[in-house]
Amino acid sequence: MFAPGVSYLGRNALMLGIPIACAITLIRQVAVTIFHTRIPSWLLFCISATGVPLYTTLRLTLRQLHYRREAAKLGARLAPTSSRGKWPGNLDLLIEMQEIWKHGYPGDGLRELLEEVGPVANVRPLWADIILTTCPEHIKIILSTDFNNYVKGQQFQFGMSSVLGTGVFNSDGEMWKFHRSLSRLKFKLQYSVEPYFSRDRISHFEMFDRHADDVISLIKERMKSGYAIDFQDLIGRFTMDSATEFLFGSCVNSLHASLPFPHNATSFTSSDSDSARAQVATAFSAAFNESMLLVSNRARIGWAWPFVEMWSDKTVAPMQTVSAYIDPIIHDAVEKKKLAKSLDANVEKTDEEVKEGATLLDELLNVTSDPKVLKDETLNILLAGKDTTQWTTTVIMYFLAMYPKFNARLREEILEHVGPTRRPTYDDIRDMKFLRAVINEAMRLYPSVPFNVRECINATTWPSPDPNEKPIYIPAGAQVPYSVLLMHRRKDLWGPDAEEFDPDRWLDERLKTYLLKNSFQFLPFNAGPRICLGQQFAYNEMSFIIIRLLQSFSSVELDLNAFPPGARPPSEWTMLEGRKAADKFHPKMHLTMYSEGGMWLKMKEAETA
Repeated sequence: MFAPGVSYLGRNALMLGIPIACAITLIRQVAVTIFHTRIPSWLLFCISATGVPLYTTLRLTLRQLHYRREAAKLGARLAPTSSRGKWPGNLDLLIEMQEIWKHGYPGDGLRELLEEVGPVANVRPLWADIILTTCPEHIKIILSTDFNNYVKGQQFQFGMSSVLGTGVFNSDGEMWKFHRSLSRLKFKLQYSVEPYFSRDRISHFEMFDRHADDVISLIKERMKSGYAIDFQDLIGRFTMDSATEFLFGSCVNSLHASLPFPHNATSFTSSDSDSARAQVATAFSAAFNESMLLVSNRARIGWAWPFVEMWSDKTVAPMQTVSAYIDPIIHDAVEKKKLAKSLDANVEKTDEEVKEGATLLDELLNVTSDPKVLKDETLNILLAGKDTTQWTTTVIMYFLAMYPKFNARLREEILEHVGPTRRPTYDDIRDMKFLRAVINEAMRLYPSVPFNVRECINATTWPSPDPNEKPIYIPAGAQVPYSVLLMHRRKDLWGPDAEEFDPDRWLDERLKTYLLKNSFQFLPFNAGPRICLGQQFAYNEMSFIIIRLLQSFSSVELDLNAFPPGARPPSEWTMLEGRKAADKFHPKMHLTMYSEGGMWLKMKEAETA
């Protein structure tokens, strides 16, 4: 298997090589025929080296002329571009965006670009057409009304395939339909058709409660030591244990591994006796997160990412750790299924016959026994089921720490509907309006997937954000990223207080004034045919753990001193405006969002009657 850079050069050498070889042959023939001389090899080499940028420049110029003519035919205009890029191919902007990704605030750079040219802009890094939008009308076209014209595309899939394979989040066409059908199957059987907390899903309910009890016990134990706990790490273990038990019927027990202490802890006891399984869980989670960071960086660099991995695929090492955990589970499940078929037992099961103990993997095996398909699907679902819920629950607890009045109000609602100790039911959660408002507001300000991207198949147009302007031409093959994060903070869509955390906007007249105008301006779970099938499951999971936490703890406090110094927001951010100035942690992102250095919290245990 060749490294990504070598493979990329090999695929593209022919495209550049043929015209250059033809040009060299023509020059040599003209020199011999007309001037009766032979051009030295070194000069031909120089001509070839000069010919590559000249040929590329000619192609780019002709392409832009073609776009202008096609746009004119459609009564449209090209997407506006920024004047901020000063280097060829906006290379300076690309370098700036990479630096922001490493050290800055999500959306910076792009936010300023959109302020300059409007809510849609062609970023054009390395001459590629990448047309970013934060317009609900455009996102609706991409995700719904013209869905078939927008795909993940080969460029995106090439970058993600070493981690996500051909799973539901990294496929198009028939392969996407196949994986989508698997997803629909699992949610039909396990999550969606009936309420998650229904009586015939009581084993799932008990599983959640077991893991929640572990979380609460770990927090209480840590609070006795006087040190803060990294809630992001802790809730990540909760979602990992829940997800792996759902997926495989085999929990990684990451909550049984030792928890990290803050950097400023001076005396603590760290267990060196973690079970082998707990150590595997820690390694598995770390490797999966590393893989996500690597493939997200590929997406940011764009078509040129193989040159960053010229001699080796950086995802190989972490994915070996991931595979070491998943592959044996899938292999054993496939073998058990084969044995069952050979005994002519449990070959087919109707919805009514689904056992309480059946896992997602068991149900997938009723459709396919291909180990690669099973692995791709489970990894895609693990990404959706673990990272997104982990982030949203983390940022909810952060906001409750920063806004004690909302914490007190939410806890009052919980005690009123559920009481101090009883486990919540589906009906409890459904009736808790303020809880839902808190979750929605956290997802509005910090959606777990802040940026997404599609590729346009056929040239088309988008309506102009300015009704006095012509529509915007979108060329075939253009990348069309859209930012839910930036759209969720637009003041013209959400009001002058768009960057403030205020759950009441989901309960008062602002809901009718702003959100109900356009449902596509709030998209924490995507929309259209690719909408997240597990959104109700996610609401239920987050609601359940928040209720259990606030039953057990009366208040939450952010411990700023526990954050590693390099993970704290730069002091100059406090001189700015909006969330960037207000928040006390450093948000970052790979495919999903996370807090740099963790989220260190202290909690006060609730008094018992």
